[in-house]
Amino acid sequence: MQRPSAAGLMSVRYFRAEPDRMPEEVFAEHHVLLNLQENGHRVQNWRDGTLRDFTFRKDEVIVTPAGMRSGWRWYGQSDVIVITLHPDKVQRFAQSELGMLLAPEQFHDQPQFYDPDLCAAGVILRDALATDDMSSAVMFEAMSRVFLVKLLQKYGKRRAEEVELSARFTSQHYQRVLTYVQDRLDQTITVDQMATEAGMSPSHFARVFKETLGSTPMQYVMAYRVEQAMKMMEDPARPLGDIAMACGFSDQAHFTRSFKQVVGQTPRAFRAANAV
Repeated sequence: MQRPSAAGLMSVRYFRAEPDRMPEEVFAEHHVLLNLQENGHRVQNWRDGTLRDFTFRKDEVIVTPAGMRSGWRWYGQSDVIVITLHPDKVQRFAQSELGMLLAPEQFHDQPQFYDPDLCAAGVILRDALATDDMSSAVMFEAMSRVFLVKLLQKYGKRRAEEVELSARFTSQHYQRVLTYVQDRLDQTITVDQMATEAGMSPSHFARVFKETLGSTPMQYVMAYRVEQAMKMMEDPARPLGDIAMACGFSDQAHFTRSFKQVVGQTPRAFRAANAV
């Protein structure tokens, strides 16, 4: 059974604009606004006919649930990341991936809260879309999961017996682990090393990593190695043995087994099928 993709249920946009307004509308998706503006600025927000007139400060988040009539006016230059989420997909993801039963409205009407960690996750998502070295689908999916799990933990209606392990796996933890894997692609990488980089014990790191990202640390590393190998294979002149070494596989046989496990084809068959 294919697991639901976190990246597939959200869209990420970066929005900067001079003072302006947006008319009241009702959307079928949830809208999450992450404020990056260093200086607080006055904002008016109409929510189902009720006016909020407030100062929007850096690292504050506003969630507009699907189905709510909302309009905006901002009096200073905006600098926000806007993430939209489809309710049905969020419901399925929460239930199948996190064992969470969401209330029908999914997000409480708590229109404004301070959460620098959630904003940091949004910035990493934005940067992943903007730069080539962060455009990895494996990384983007992982960071999407970090963001979504944190958002659902903030608002989702959880079963009482569940423990929020991943609340202690921050965006900064993920960024440090991600950079560690990137920088050592051609080397052996262990759970102990990643745990040390995150500042956790190996057992705790393994638990919170899987809770948040949906895969074990080594499954994540393997998927990332294979993904990078696929990119390198776009050069038809580059030998498969060279690619195997560059991506941290012990030998070409290890590369072939791992690649087929992830992709469903051997590297040689994949290259032949995708030859221009």
